[in-house]
Amino acid sequence: MSEQQAPGTGTQTTGRLYGVGLGPGDPSLMTVKAVQVIAGADVIAYHSARHGRSIARSIAAEHLRADHIEEALVYPVTTESTDHPGGYRGALDDFYEAAAARLAAHLDAGRTVAVISEGDPLFYGSYQHMHKRLAHRYPTEVIPGVTSISAAAARLGKPLAEADEVLTILPGTLPEEELTARLAATDTAVVMKLGRTFPTVRRAMERSGRLPEAHYVERATMAGERTDALAAIDPETDTVPYFSVTVVPSRVAEQSYRAPGSEADEATAPSGPGEVVVVGTGPAGPLWLTPESRGALAAAEDLVGYTTYLDRVPVRPGQQRHASDNKVESERAELALDLARRGRKVAVVSGGDPGVFAMATAVVEVASQDPYRSVPVRVLPGVTAANAAAARAGAPLGHDYAVISLSDRLKPWEVIAERLHAAASADLALALYNPGSRSRTWQVGKARELLLEHRAPDTPVILARDIGGPEESVRTVRLTDLDPTQVDMRTLLIVGSSQTQAVRRDDGTEVVWTPRRYLEKQGGRN
Repeated sequence: MSEQQAPGTGTQTTGRLYGVGLGPGDPSLMTVKAVQVIAGADVIAYHSARHGRSIARSIAAEHLRADHIEEALVYPVTTESTDHPGGYRGALDDFYEAAAARLAAHLDAGRTVAVISEGDPLFYGSYQHMHKRLAHRYPTEVIPGVTSISAAAARLGKPLAEADEVLTILPGTLPEEELTARLAATDTAVVMKLGRTFPTVRRAMERSGRLPEAHYVERATMAGERTDALAAIDPETDTVPYFSVTVVPSRVAEQSYRAPGSEADEATAPSGPGEVVVVGTGPAGPLWLTPESRGALAAAEDLVGYTTYLDRVPVRPGQQRHASDNKVESERAELALDLARRGRKVAVVSGGDPGVFAMATAVVEVASQDPYRSVPVRVLPGVTAANAAAARAGAPLGHDYAVISLSDRLKPWEVIAERLHAAASADLALALYNPGSRSRTWQVGKARELLLEHRAPDTPVILARDIGGPEESVRTVRLTDLDPTQVDMRTLLIVGSSQTQAVRRDDGTEVVWTPRRYLEKQGGRN
């Protein structure tokens, strides 16, 4: 195994490079292939800190021979200062280059080199820096190993993911805001690289609402192993080593352990008030969901909403779905609050932003009455249709604008007309919701007449239909040419102010924008 020869020539070529995964720490979890490669290698290389001890070497120690050539690749210390002109990153890059050169010298001499790495070599492994520098120059093979996340789940006895759940693996070195957003959005998670990052990780778990579900695993399968609830680990008093992870395990698996009516279900039944979270799903599907909203939908035990909006939410085992017609908003709110009073975690699913002509008002109104005043209620924002449509068109809402619903189902047309006159006379751009339906066919035409009293005939009007959906279309017409028959409930209208411009660009696309600087009108519309 020490040399390779060119076929039929007898000429010595280079040695072979191996990246060898050793598993999470217990030597008995090394693969048979890993043991075989180490046994046949000429050179064993491993990374270590300046103190000279190497976790990788300690795992593989019983398989090392006296005649193995050992290459200890000693890292620069991250906690020390450096006078390197490129800072610590520059010092580290120089270290990797020097280490790769040392291994290349052995490979050029025809020796087989095994770079041993705890866990898996290509999963946050030190080996990968050698791989990037050497694999394109020498014959190379990577031997996978059991990762620390698999070991942590096994030691906890908790499945990581089941069915359609998404597992997210995060380095604890991410900024707190990023960790919080990603933890809120995912189904299950593992956060690695703790150590000095632990206080940040714990805060992110708490802020994202995942702390009660999270577990702590220290040195899985190694001497000194520890497992506990993450909430039990005190960042002020507990020492958290780098080789620790936090695990937010499968919710689906947890729910299956306590099927409805089972003893486990009774033992873990909720006590006290639950919670209602009103979630805005945006104008279309998952691409428009915020991380916080995605997390709230995944964490809910019950989903309440209009059937069309509920259909946008993936079906999750264990969740109860309560669908209803679009005209029973108060009844939906009462149902959600009643469920929460029984200790359930309820998500009321709304389209767009729940506070803009949507379900937040209904829920807050009912929650302000007896007997629901003690039920916790939160409203999570979503992308509203006006902002989504404006983004597709360019920037037509770049200055002051008003949002008005043309539906006269909940308010008389006289009120709508008065508000249209007021907003148009103030020269505000307008976002018009609910412009028409099968039973409301005249409102758009009447609104056009009212607006033409204050706007020039060539004022740009954007017809944005099914934004974010499969039938999306965005068109710009002149106000005088606005055709009511081209407008339905899936259409939102944006009417420009006197300053709004519609410009045809060189690629043939048209953009509509309202300047942020307001110009004084001189003898009419500018």
